Amino acid sequence: MSIIFNEQTKTFHLTNNKISYIMSILPTGNLIQLYFGKKVHDRADFSYLIETSARPTTTYISEEYHNKYTFTHLKQEYPVYGTTDFRHPAIEIKQANGSTISNFCYKSHSISAGKPKLANLPATYTENDNEAETLTIVLEDDVTHVQVELLYTLFAKAGIIARSAKITNTGMQAVHLTTAMSLCLDLPDCDYEWMQFSGSWARERHLKVRKLEQGITSVESTRGASSHEHNPFVILKRPSTDENKGTAIGFSLVYSGNFLAQAEVDTHDVTRVLIGINPFAFDWKLDQGEQFQTPEAVMVYTDKGLNDLSQTYQKLYQKRLARGYWRDRPRPILINNWEATYFDFNEDKLVKIAQKAKECGVELFVLDDGWFGKRTSDTAGLGDWTPNLDLLPNGIKGLSKRIEELGMKFGLWIEPEMTNMNSDLYRAHPDWILHVPERHSSECRHQYVLDYSRPEVVDYIYNMLDKILSESHISYIKWDMNRYITECYSVKLPADRQGEVFHRYILGVYSLYERLTTKYPHILFESCASGGARFDPGILYYAPQGWTSDDTDAIERLKIQYGTSYCYPISSMGSHVSVVPNHQIYRNTPLYTRANVAYFGTFGYELDLNKLTLEEQEDVKQQIKFMKKYREVIQFGTFYRLISPFENNVTAWMSVSEDKKTVIVGWYRVLNGINLPYSRIKLQGLNDDFCYEIENTTRQYFGDELMNIGLIINDPSAGQVQNGGPTSCDFDSKIYVLKAK
Repeated sequence: MSIIFNEQTKTFHLTNNKISYIMSILPTGNLIQLYFGKKVHDRADFSYLIETSARPTTTYISEEYHNKYTFTHLKQEYPVYGTTDFRHPAIEIKQANGSTISNFCYKSHSISAGKPKLANLPATYTENDNEAETLTIVLEDDVTHVQVELLYTLFAKAGIIARSAKITNTGMQAVHLTTAMSLCLDLPDCDYEWMQFSGSWARERHLKVRKLEQGITSVESTRGASSHEHNPFVILKRPSTDENKGTAIGFSLVYSGNFLAQAEVDTHDVTRVLIGINPFAFDWKLDQGEQFQTPEAVMVYTDKGLNDLSQTYQKLYQKRLARGYWRDRPRPILINNWEATYFDFNEDKLVKIAQKAKECGVELFVLDDGWFGKRTSDTAGLGDWTPNLDLLPNGIKGLSKRIEELGMKFGLWIEPEMTNMNSDLYRAHPDWILHVPERHSSECRHQYVLDYSRPEVVDYIYNMLDKILSESHISYIKWDMNRYITECYSVKLPADRQGEVFHRYILGVYSLYERLTTKYPHILFESCASGGARFDPGILYYAPQGWTSDDTDAIERLKIQYGTSYCYPISSMGSHVSVVPNHQIYRNTPLYTRANVAYFGTFGYELDLNKLTLEEQEDVKQQIKFMKKYREVIQFGTFYRLISPFENNVTAWMSVSEDKKTVIVGWYRVLNGINLPYSRIKLQGLNDDFCYEIENTTRQYFGDELMNIGLIINDPSAGQVQNGGPTSCDFDSKIYVLKAK
């Protein structure tokens, strides 16, 4: 790994054993990008990659560089609009005279070991300086004297570059930052397919693929959260790239608010990728001396297929984005009372559910919504974080003690960013919600968004939660967020800073997370936002796992968890076995299939085990034993996608232990068939020379057989079901455990 600067040719080369990223400073002082891709040898002069041709109707930087330098046809690092480049910019600054024209030129640079921490923002990190190297390039506009520090962190062991920008007003007049992207990458062609992960509530992160064409392809959020609708993660892949071979580039934004990810293809087939805070409704005032830090964008390159790209993100985000006590620990198996009771519970009823769960081997009991204030429905109580003593006469302190006396840990649901109008908090502080004076406030789920751009609001919520956490035995917090932001206006900010509210809100959320996780480092925080509306890298920095979706149906979860795995580690995916008929889609699926899907995540139960038959309870006990035995392999092993639910009636995936001696394969079929073809799955990631035995059989195969010939999956649907023989069904599934002999 090294970052090389050639003083004579003014060229930067960031390179390790996987990738090269090459930039150069033009004679004009502007910073341009020459190459990003598979590693190439370093050389003193890469100027041959600066392609200039005289083109009709082209505007040029100046008379001096006529027919030579035009930003229209140069690949740039942090471009502006309006000075010969007509594409979307990475930065735009509105000045006192109304102009938005800037010209950022090289001023200085530095190279340092390790990775600096971003101020007040989540980001990837290093634990040793030899894990990464960081290049900081300072650019300055000589009229406004606004400076931009571009940060590039090259990680040592993979094709990863983390990027961000810090903008500082060193001039005499205030300016308004109206665009500040985290990353710009200009690619020399457009022969890519665009992969995005989109959906809605209960069907998050479904894979969508389309070919890039001239024009703009984009996904975004304007909702105040990263959203159910689109995830802040996209992939560009070559058309021939599949899971196991070929070139792809991933772009992931470590941020939880409004974002934009777009690819703009010009009419010369150059592709410009931008990702960062959405310029829509964004306007940040920079007075003299003030700074603005963009969120971090993480860019990953591979020439070994989409599984390799995903594994790079998964390992990075698992080990160098998630933090703290729970980062490397297998997740406790939990039971959540929500779908078992909803608001209809009391202390004894909860303890009865917990007793049966403990008997079955569950380790953590989680009390969901309804424990506080006047919260007997979703119309009241949000914001009043004091226990309802009519339901819990001994409070959370007493309930948590009873749960711990059973030999289990206790967890609690909160939704600290919202309030109901029917709450003591709102009656005392009606101006604490985001709202526009003299206009009505839109409602969602009878709740309203607290103004987290105001530190006093965050302090108030922190103090209430701190009291609960300090007095009780709490090992887990489920942090929910159940509505998007409307009427985004803070009565505490002046008119010329209202464009800052969306971002200031997210900074307030991050600050509350930081304070709570710092004071209570042993509590496992799980993020939730009506399921997956804020399942993003920014929250993963504070909460090492998230509720993947409110949709707990096993068949729906195949697509949701498969799509999520393109960027996020298995250890981050909250996945539970729930009651049937399923409460979201009303489907009946076998208990074993519900577990077989939920294994590939954090694993838990979303039901009252007392209501299962004795036979089903015994099945649950065996499921929990299985998960305890293999959860470390599943959650922290190397994950491979094998067969996609977006293209097939069958889904398959697998996890391989670090030493490649233990393999867990999941196989799922949605609808049954009759007299089907024989089937087999080609496994991945095994040791060619290990001999693997399939658990509960005497079948043994070498690793190269399983990867090149395949694991035979034939079942009774391949042929004719014999009387008294095994059967198959709709929503069928199998788990295969392979161990090296």
